[in-house]
Amino acid sequence: MMLTNLKQLMFSLKMKRKKRERNNILLHGSNDICVELNRILWRKRHRIFSLVSFVSGCLILLLFAVSVFSPPPAANLLFLPPHSLVRKEIAAVESNAVFQVPTSGGDLDRGLWSTSRSKLYYGCTADMKTYPNRYLLISTSGGLNQQRTGIVDSVVAAYILNATLVVPRLDQRSYWKDASGFAEIFNVDRFISSLSRDVKIIKELPLKGGQPWIPRRMAVPRKCNERCYQTRVLPVLTKKQAIELRKFDYRLSNRLETDLQKLRCRVNYHALTFTDPILDMGKLLVERMRMKAKHFIALHLRFEPDMLAFTGCYYGGGDKERRELGKIRRRWKALHASNPEKMRRQGRCPLTPEEIGLMLRALGFGSDVHIYVASGEVYGGEETLAPLKALFPNFHSKETIATEAELAPFSSFSSRMAALDYIVCDESDVFVSNNNGNMVRMIAGRRRYFGHKPTIRPNAKKLYKLFMARNNMTWEEFATKVQAFQVGFMGAPKEVKPGRGEFHENPTSCICETTGTETIQKETQEEDHENDNNGRDTAEVNDEQDPIEEDLDWIEDDYSDNIKDLPDTDSNVLTKQEQPEVEELFSD
Repeated sequence: MMLTNLKQLMFSLKMKRKKRERNNILLHGSNDICVELNRILWRKRHRIFSLVSFVSGCLILLLFAVSVFSPPPAANLLFLPPHSLVRKEIAAVESNAVFQVPTSGGDLDRGLWSTSRSKLYYGCTADMKTYPNRYLLISTSGGLNQQRTGIVDSVVAAYILNATLVVPRLDQRSYWKDASGFAEIFNVDRFISSLSRDVKIIKELPLKGGQPWIPRRMAVPRKCNERCYQTRVLPVLTKKQAIELRKFDYRLSNRLETDLQKLRCRVNYHALTFTDPILDMGKLLVERMRMKAKHFIALHLRFEPDMLAFTGCYYGGGDKERRELGKIRRRWKALHASNPEKMRRQGRCPLTPEEIGLMLRALGFGSDVHIYVASGEVYGGEETLAPLKALFPNFHSKETIATEAELAPFSSFSSRMAALDYIVCDESDVFVSNNNGNMVRMIAGRRRYFGHKPTIRPNAKKLYKLFMARNNMTWEEFATKVQAFQVGFMGAPKEVKPGRGEFHENPTSCICETTGTETIQKETQEEDHENDNNGRDTAEVNDEQDPIEEDLDWIEDDYSDNIKDLPDTDSNVLTKQEQPEVEELFSD
């Protein structure tokens, strides 16, 4: 039994050993199979990786092409704030796979290329202040430039009164005796259209009840300000609906609100232009002066017998001069007895042609300089002009650079001839005057407005003494003193303090400073200091000339007689003391 058990045990051990040996054989074979399989898989994986890399590269190129040639998406989550409601809505829609951008914009009722009420709005400036059935007429006086001041101020007066302005009527009865109407000198259509945003302007007063409308005629004091017009003129205008302001020159204050001053400039420098024939002829004269020289001086020379008689100045001509000018002076019955020496000391006498020539030479202008002279009949004729021509032989006028035929359309009309001189003087490189009349003031203001072009006004008060003593000094001493006296009288910026002088001569409210002026001002402090010292003279001259009543303008005696008679002026508008005086005009 024991033997039987021992045999069974031996058999089971033997069987277990065979089984273990068989398992070892199987395990060794499976390891070989695994190694082989790994080798096969690695080869396939390399091929798959290469294929995937190739496909990925193609996809990247495809996506790049799509991003370049396709329009940007309407919204991108990457560019939206993380808490944006739009981002949440887009994410929700994308999660439901229902958001699809259409290729068409759809049918919309509103237009894409305009707003629904665009025609109801437009860019605008200041509102026009014009009441219906309220008309203002004005009658100018004097020569071209004196009338120009009245035209400019009439627009401002109409604006203050909220009235429709009738195109101004020019003076055809005074010394100048020019029958030209407004439209024959100025471009009336441009005048009306350029100011349409400010004041309504019409060419004629409309009929009233089918009959001609006769306006109430009245006058206003000189230098009448905004309140003056509202209290003195407006009540009459409201009652009568149409008024005519007579002798409308310098009837508006120099000191007005800035907006009103800028309206003055808009009228004077932009709206009020000459007619095309005058502009074309003036341009031709300028071109002919440019053909003669690159630069030229324009001299406004006032030395007519009438002017010298009116000023009461004396120039050393002896009894002959006193007799001739005295006879002319008696035409102005209201003029007081003259005091030539006092007028000369105060700098109120025009410089002689010789004195102007000496001043220019002392300032550095040589004999080769070309001069265009705007002048009427010179007292003494060629004998008086000879010293100036000797100093500056290149002496020209519109009569010498244009033919008689070219000037024929203008030569019978003093205002049109004056307009030609105005254009050449304005376009000149340097403008010089021997007086401080209306044309000088208007051109000086214009040249300041358009860039402060050199404009020489003689410091007559100082130069008078120098001219009298010139034979007792050397030329170098004389020239040095002339140059010193003329500081502040050469047309440079800020020579005249704001508010001083006539506004048309010094339109400071309309002149703006560009960037960089502070640096320039620092660089010229020494010059300004010297200017201030001489500016005392300037201030004295301007203070003397500032009251327009003291300015010497002229009128014909038959015209002044008519001024005294104002039968149809409302008594409550002007008191007896305010009746228009015989105008002291230092005319054009």
